[in-house]
Amino acid sequence: MKKYLLILAAISFSAISLSAQNDAAGDWAQFGRYAAANSEVDEKPYAVLMGDSITDGWDGKDPEFLEENNILCRGISGQNSSQMLVRFRQDVIDLDPKYVVILAGTNDIACNGGYISHEHIMDNLKSMCELARAHKIRPVLCSVTPSVQFWWRKSITGVSDKILRLNEMIKAYAEEKRIPYVDYYSALADENGALPAEYSDDGVHPNTAAYKVMEPLLLKVLK
Repeated sequence: MKKYLLILAAISFSAISLSAQNDAAGDWAQFGRYAAANSEVDEKPYAVLMGDSITDGWDGKDPEFLEENNILCRGISGQNSSQMLVRFRQDVIDLDPKYVVILAGTNDIACNGGYISHEHIMDNLKSMCELARAHKIRPVLCSVTPSVQFWWRKSITGVSDKILRLNEMIKAYAEEKRIPYVDYYSALADENGALPAEYSDDGVHPNTAAYKVMEPLLLKVLK
């Protein structure tokens, strides 16, 4: 029996070690996503967009808007605020923009990296803002865009209420610290707190029409 337990312990340790190696090899924060693009930046950007797929999709749906306004997209699909915080130095600070526009929270609420409280989401947002200000970069905070269900995580309930609560917390912090706040939610949500079909194909990700609504709201803060 003792020999069996020792073998079992050895197998478990090997599995844990292998898992750790896989995590390390998997580039959890996705530092590699923009590494080459960052090395090729030769003009100081006016603003950097830091976010998840909501931001990541902007580059494909309306690249002209970003190019015309000297804005770099540094969104990564699926990311939560913890991952954004980890890569904030290389994807924002090292680029030395005038502004960083932070849009995070959808994947935290969806528990993409496991459960995280609203308070800890806010801690990540606060840390990004503090890092930006320490490097003389002006932070801009954005509301989480509307949704009533995450199609990849249907087990998450009360999505619209959770988004509303987080947006209230983001807005309150922005007001307290005199950080510009862009309210995409109010401009896009229908009466049920959903992202309607005119603005999205899946109820979560903005389409080109939605970005056209979001763009003047952002420019009003940046200009």
